[in-house]
Amino acid sequence: MNKRGPIIAFVGFTMIFVSLIVAISVVPSDISESDTFLISSLFEGMFDNVSEPFQIMPGNIVYTSYSTSLSDVPLLWGIQIINYQYPDKLSINVSNIFDDSYGEFIQDDSILFNTLLIEQSDTINFQIENIGTRTVDVIVMFSEDPENSNGISNTNSPMMDMVLPLMISGFVIILGIILVIISVIIMIFDLKNKLDNERNY
Repeated sequence: MNKRGPIIAFVGFTMIFVSLIVAISVVPSDISESDTFLISSLFEGMFDNVSEPFQIMPGNIVYTSYSTSLSDVPLLWGIQIINYQYPDKLSINVSNIFDDSYGEFIQDDSILFNTLLIEQSDTINFQIENIGTRTVDVIVMFSEDPENSNGISNTNSPMMDMVLPLMISGFVIILGIILVIISVIIMIFDLKNKLDNERNY
């Protein structure tokens, strides 16, 4: 039987295995080891401002704000419940100093990210209400014009040191899967040809 199918399959599985090892090695190990891992430390250099952790008791409201300095740029904001446990939940109302609403958001997971388009420099207010049943520890993160942030533009930033290998690993994994699929097709085709040849004899 032709060996090209198994050889291609071996190459594909090897690519997948090596890519998974690389991806696991670049992700910080303290993500799984700590219940208080800060997402902002994973994306160091991405955010212009990261608040200190603060507590919100059930039914209580905390206010925070961020003043933008640029116009016609996106404002990336994120909220992390550091000690998240299901079914913790936050309600976030976003508005500016003129009380123009940017929307209401419900956070029922550990992390919520959203982007607002800021047409002119403004002060964005966040009303964060704990609508869950537990006291939660929260941090708020802001990145003005995130596409040009230091975390992305600086190729030596900790975030890029992690993101680039993950992107390459993801591409190689997809390529490996394609090779495995091709190898299966080739092996089926070769097997069919072998059976047809045996019938002819």
